[in-house]
Amino acid sequence: QVRLVESGGGFVQPGGSLRLSCARSGSVFSVKRMGWYRQVQGKERDLVATITPRGDTISADSVTGRVTISMDNAKTTVTLQLHHLKPEDTAVYYCMTEIQYYKFSPGYVALWGQGTPVAVPS
Repeated sequence: QVRLVESGGGFVQPGGSLRLSCARSGSVFSVKRMGWYRQVQGKERDLVATITPRGDTISADSVTGRVTISMDNAKTTVTLQLHHLKPEDTAVYYCMTEIQYYKFSPGYVALWGQGTPVAVPS
């Protein structure tokens, strides 16, 4: 069974930094990307940043310039660092990955972690 296990998060002072890690357990045939989304209660889940195995990254405008995302060579772990945190960064952060289970699987599927809360007081 393929799972994502997140670590990090918690309470962070404004202006501080955050480091979130996510590890994938279980083997897959291919990884398209890994990354992080975040969700505030009552709102949609929004992109924070993602990275492909080739190292191509995308990030939300709200975090551009403050975010670093990396993936290990084994394509099992993705790490997010977010700096200069603001109260509006408060959310539940979800790890995600798009994977192809087997060589002859029809396409990529998205897997999600359970989420880790981050709180930045105002």
